[in-house]
Amino acid sequence: MPKPMTISIPHQLGRAEAKRRIQEGMGQARAQLGAVATSMEDSWSGDRMDFRVVALAQAVSGRIEVREDAIDMEVELPWALAMLAGKLKTRIQHQGTLMLEKK
Repeated sequence: MPKPMTISIPHQLGRAEAKRRIQEGMGQARAQLGAVATSMEDSWSGDRMDFRVVALAQAVSGRIEVREDAIDMEVELPWALAMLAGKLKTRIQHQGTLMLEKK
């Protein structure tokens, strides 16, 4: 298994608002990936969300830890997607930053 991809996205929202936005973002992701995802699961334990997505016969799993000033994400990619880790990381950081910008 390839090494998990780690991402940290700083924010100034506080823990509760950052968590709310991530929960809202998961709802939007379900809507966007609904056509290709055969399974999307997430579960919260305190300020940690574990997730698993199966799309196009590829399973991606990971966890998001919400902190007061940042979210830390660890994503486990299958071999087929590990080659795209750099591009995926850039995209996730961009989308995460947009989601967590102060509005």
